[in-house]
Amino acid sequence: MNTTTEILDSAAKRARLMSSPNSVVFSGDGEPQTPRAIIERLTALHEGGELHPDIYSLGGNVESFEHHMADELGKEAAIWMPTGTLANHLALRRHSRTKARVVLQEQSHIYQDAGDALTRLSGLSTIPLAAGKPYFTAEELQKAIVLSVTGRVLNSIGAVSIESPVRRQAGQVVPWGELDSVTKLCREAGIPVHLDGARLYMMSAATGIAIKKYTELFDSVYVSTWKYFGSPFGAILAGPREFIEGMYHDRRMFGGGLPSAYIATALAMNGQDGFIERFDESLAKAKTLFALINELPGVKIGQFEHGSNVFELQLDPPIDTDRFIDSLLDSGISIPWPSVEWPIPLMHVNSSILRQSDNEILEAFTTASSISRSLLEVTKTLRE
Repeated sequence: MNTTTEILDSAAKRARLMSSPNSVVFSGDGEPQTPRAIIERLTALHEGGELHPDIYSLGGNVESFEHHMADELGKEAAIWMPTGTLANHLALRRHSRTKARVVLQEQSHIYQDAGDALTRLSGLSTIPLAAGKPYFTAEELQKAIVLSVTGRVLNSIGAVSIESPVRRQAGQVVPWGELDSVTKLCREAGIPVHLDGARLYMMSAATGIAIKKYTELFDSVYVSTWKYFGSPFGAILAGPREFIEGMYHDRRMFGGGLPSAYIATALAMNGQDGFIERFDESLAKAKTLFALINELPGVKIGQFEHGSNVFELQLDPPIDTDRFIDSLLDSGISIPWPSVEWPIPLMHVNSSILRQSDNEILEAFTTASSISRSLLEVTKTLRE
């Protein structure tokens, strides 16, 4: 492992990389948004007469963005939310009405990372399925449905939520066949089904399935506007007009009717423009580049069977992982350290990969492999 000093040096390098226009940052779904970049984008929008204030998240750029995203997602209406957590919560709250149970993935953000908000704030009980796995099957859901209506007290399921891609499972997506089967079962059972599609655009690019083909399976869908559209915060919740109508009251009740939301939505609209084309180019480049990198001895960038824009960096034991990642920083390439959740380094592809040529990135990986291997061998020799 690196020493404390080495870790601090690496952190400083990473901080400098975030503001460099030539850096390749294999973390996050979008390019790093530095304060300078946001100010420059806002200045350009202001000079172009594209900033239109809202009144507590009503009107102005917020309304324009809502109409735009409703069309993008193939839904009748949409509402802007300050966070994805709130978008998911209010969607399931409205779908469930007087029914108290919500089925979701055990690995989902709603179940693992929202502090049991559905239960504590809206009186909804969560039924987690598929423990430790990306998705549950229609058969598993059918069992949950039967159990909910055959007990001594009727306790029907009010809504089903599906997250895809699944962040806690390295961005793996729910296969199309499973989505089709589960949503069909929900329709037959009269249960509303919601898509936590924060990274929907990543999923569509990875699978080649159109965004609207995904969203037509669901009664409602949430998409993040800050993870890759370059907004500092925000989310979109889309669905039928009757479902969305009046939800701004719920948004404000939960403290989400923010003033000056036009700043976030204007940036999101700007970042959404041309995003699909840029990301398709980025993912295609990554797959070509990773095939070249995989020819290096001891280095393999693995793709998940149902992966999206997240890949595993697998290094053979002769290569020291810490040294390898640190060497890449010297070439302007940042890869996240392994985490407790996922002990193998994960590489998230975004459009920053377009900042350097294939040859530059390949040379950096070649050098990192050589340096980290040599240092490890020297250390081993000295110890012997």
